[in-house]
Amino acid sequence: MKVAVIMGSISDKNISDDIVSVLDKFEVDYEIEVISAHRTPKKAFEFSKNAKDKGFGVIISIAGKAAHLGGVLAANTTLPVIGVPVKSSTLDGLDALLATVQMPSGVPVATVAINGGKNAALLAIQMLALSDEKLSTKLSNYKMELEKDVEEMNKQL
Repeated sequence: MKVAVIMGSISDKNISDDIVSVLDKFEVDYEIEVISAHRTPKKAFEFSKNAKDKGFGVIISIAGKAAHLGGVLAANTTLPVIGVPVKSSTLDGLDALLATVQMPSGVPVATVAINGGKNAALLAIQMLALSDEKLSTKLSNYKMELEKDVEEMNKQL
């Protein structure tokens, strides 16, 4: 299975780059596309409606400001959707965070931190690893790397 990385605007590319770096590290297939919930609503509907049939296992949505992208995608699929709220110049991303996390009952969007692309990728990988033992092993090894990093930090004290 692969991960869909959907940006509301090309201005979100720096966040998608963070996501891609993690997906590449774990050798997870993905596709990236710009789809706007407001400017291309029909395309958002069609994409999410057909995502499962196209081999996607998880959708990551990246959006700032009104940030309805995750909810629009989640409304039209049974796949898990992970929302990444983006920090904007107006309200420092608080608007995007609230819009992404405050979904109505029945339309869940898992939400990571503002600009939290790396965690979104890791969460997507964890979801896919539930049915992929090779990926699960890679995640276990990654967790051990994190532990070693903390040990090294303590040595530097």
